[in-house]
Amino acid sequence: MDEINKRETLFTKIVRGDIPSFKIYEDEKHLAFLDIMPFEKGHTLVIPKKPYETIMEMPEDEFLELQKIVLKIAKHYEETLHCGINIWQNNKEISGQEIAHVHFHIIPRKVKKNAYVKQDEKYLGNEMENYAKKLKL
Repeated sequence: MDEINKRETLFTKIVRGDIPSFKIYEDEKHLAFLDIMPFEKGHTLVIPKKPYETIMEMPEDEFLELQKIVLKIAKHYEETLHCGINIWQNNKEISGQEIAHVHFHIIPRKVKKNAYVKQDEKYLGNEMENYAKKLKL
């Protein structure tokens, strides 16, 4: 087993099902799920199941495949929620990466806000489950 596959992150635990999540999209190599501390309701994280720390570790074909999924989900959200979309990704802690596992943020925006300021959105009751059902691909 190579060094990358040995990495254990919060996201590898979600991929294994050790930590529950509200899945939006899943295939053999990728997973998208709602962020439990969203900037906006519907805030989704898209990850490769293989725990690369940064996009620079990823083979180009895997990076491009991940980008296609990010784009597919962003278009789906724009059509479903009738909103704008913020998409971002950080590499390494120095740039704001909190979990050392590649992940893209897809954040639906209905109101103009500073994209990088946490808004302390919270899901109430079954709201997170309802968002997951509405947004699932």
